[in-house]
Amino acid sequence: MTIIKSKGFVLRPFKKTDEESLVENINDSLIYRYTCRIPHPYTRKDANKFITEIIKEKGETAFAIDIQGKVVGCVGLHNIKKHKAEIGYWLGEKYWGKGIVSVAVKLVTKYAFGKLKVSRVYAPIFKQNKASARVLEKNGYKLEGILRKDHVKDGKFIDLKMYAKVK
Repeated sequence: MTIIKSKGFVLRPFKKTDEESLVENINDSLIYRYTCRIPHPYTRKDANKFITEIIKEKGETAFAIDIQGKVVGCVGLHNIKKHKAEIGYWLGEKYWGKGIVSVAVKLVTKYAFGKLKVSRVYAPIFKQNKASARVLEKNGYKLEGILRKDHVKDGKFIDLKMYAKVK
């Protein structure tokens, strides 16, 4: 069980008791609009299902962003293959603009290169998500291109920007 400490927050595995703070911080239409896998409204049932699955999942690593014992966000590695992993993240709105996600992405990228021994970490983000692009660019991720009509959200095709960092 990996725990990564940083100034102001801890990255740790999810636990069953996280349901309440998870729902409190993720149930936001502003988070929903730029994410591929998070429903809205986000219910306690959704939180229970996510936590149960993430605890037993083998090809995925999700870290709760914990501030004073509450889940305020998440940084996860998905689609982990032999040499690469996809990074994704979200943060509760009241914690935006404090550099938390930038530091969390830095730490989880380092974890992916070191502990998981991948040589590529990539992040497909919604084309219009400027804040997420800044987070990735601050961490040395490079824009590789646009994935046109790559995702369907609310019945509409969405273009994604593909960012990646290689070791």
